[in-house]
Amino acid sequence: MTSPALTVAATPEPGRECDRCPRLVAYRKENRSQYPDWWNGPAPSFGDAEARLLVLGLAPGRTGANRTGRPFTGDHAGVLLFQTLLATGFARGRYDARPDDGLILIDCMISNAVRCAPPGNKPETSEEAACRPFLAARLAALPRLEVVVTLGDVARRNLLRALGLAASAGVSGHGAEFQAGPYTVLNSYHCSRLNTNTGRLTPEMFEAVFHRARTLLDG
Repeated sequence: MTSPALTVAATPEPGRECDRCPRLVAYRKENRSQYPDWWNGPAPSFGDAEARLLVLGLAPGRTGANRTGRPFTGDHAGVLLFQTLLATGFARGRYDARPDDGLILIDCMISNAVRCAPPGNKPETSEEAACRPFLAARLAALPRLEVVVTLGDVARRNLLRALGLAASAGVSGHGAEFQAGPYTVLNSYHCSRLNTNTGRLTPEMFEAVFHRARTLLDG
């Protein structure tokens, strides 16, 4: 019997009305009633379909991707992420915190382990498991993928489970590097306001992870 960790969805992106997680569906409906002009649905992955680099976050922020429909767009975390991608050659254009700003990712895709915004920015483990087949499908749909940057431990654990590995596999901690299946995984602290405001993650620390990704990809 196929392990749940290895279950792959038929498509790498859930439908706009995905109903796998009742709590997240209820939260989606609540946001739609208050802000009908927001995206208010699963945030689709964004970037290059031939990407060799995948940046994996945890879940859309309520006023970020849940509002704009593009991962890390419109919230504090996106400012540092997109500035760093621009600085390391994984993006071109200008980030204006809106999905029509014309920003293009180069050899890079951004996705989330959980595609719908959770209350309090904290998905439940059952919701991570329910969404994991889409992550497995997203990995399978990137034929040239070589390197994955995980933003936070939850993203790292979900990546490992999507590959059929134990959640404890690999190495934790910012800047850690290990092999998981066919991919090199680089860990980073999440570029959240909490981590950057407290100095736990500095722009220099974050950029170093992506310079390492560039070195791995370009030799």
